[in-house]
Amino acid sequence: MSPVRRSPPGNLAPVSESTEPGSGESGAYRSSRFERSADGAWTAHRQEAAPAGRFDNLGLVEAEIEERPEPERRGRRRRPRVPRVWLQGGSTTQRWSWPLVGGALMGLGAGLLIATAASTLIGGTLGGWVGSIVLWVSMILPVVFAYSRSVPRGLLRFRAADLLFGLFLGLGLRVVSGWFAQAERGTAPWPALPTTNGGLSGVDWLADAVVPILVSPVVEEFFFRGFLLVALYTVFRRLTRLPSAAGAGAALISTGIFLLLHQFTGSLSGDASGAASIALFGLATGVLVLVTGRFWAALIAHVVFNGSYVALAVVGTLAGLNGGIVAA
Repeated sequence: MSPVRRSPPGNLAPVSESTEPGSGESGAYRSSRFERSADGAWTAHRQEAAPAGRFDNLGLVEAEIEERPEPERRGRRRRPRVPRVWLQGGSTTQRWSWPLVGGALMGLGAGLLIATAASTLIGGTLGGWVGSIVLWVSMILPVVFAYSRSVPRGLLRFRAADLLFGLFLGLGLRVVSGWFAQAERGTAPWPALPTTNGGLSGVDWLADAVVPILVSPVVEEFFFRGFLLVALYTVFRRLTRLPSAAGAGAALISTGIFLLLHQFTGSLSGDASGAASIALFGLATGVLVLVTGRFWAALIAHVVFNGSYVALAVVGTLAGLNGGIVAA
């Protein structure tokens, strides 16, 4: 490219200016600026500019562009991840399906039939023990099989609040049970244990005190609230896609089977107040597991519920009340 000549004002000699990027030193081009001095003479001032950058097509040079620092990105606060629980589904309840529920209910039915036959054919205390053991085994086996496949996430997690929930729920349900008995009979009977020669025998104490507090709550709660309730909720949730409907169905069905079991084993003694107490207990503990997502509060409530009855019965027996009526 040939140099471009620019005519200065007046009669000054033209000053050449190269527009080629490669001309001059270090590849920079020169630009001229004319100024008039005090005596009236024109003077040409030359200055070097930086090489053209990415804005040379706009007539600008990169040196004239003020570089603005990029604004610092504010770090986004990550919400703390809440661990998933079995109520939300997932892989830990994937194998808890309809075949598992059906097999468990069939096993429970078979256990009831065998236990009834053993109690009838053997008879006496031995027949009762054989029937109870058979029934316990029929409830334990499905639980062991289900938990060997997978443990629902968070179900067996323990929190200090579970102890308080179970304690207050068990005591509260025991008080409500007394109100049901009072409403049905007009008076509240004081419970008592069978006696031998005016005192508690070792066999009676084991059968009527230790078993209701230590054995029955563990077996029944693991089967009904730790297994059946969770399995029913899981299959209903997959079917309906509605957690509330799944929870209601699981709580009602598990409570109904819980009530039927006590009816078949003779634990209700044929009165409406006992049936109402058992139904309320099963429903309350089922809702507790569904709300908290944890199992241990229901077990503690069952231990407290049965233990409070045994404590009242021991007091009534030692005090000589023997099932006497206590005015409400």
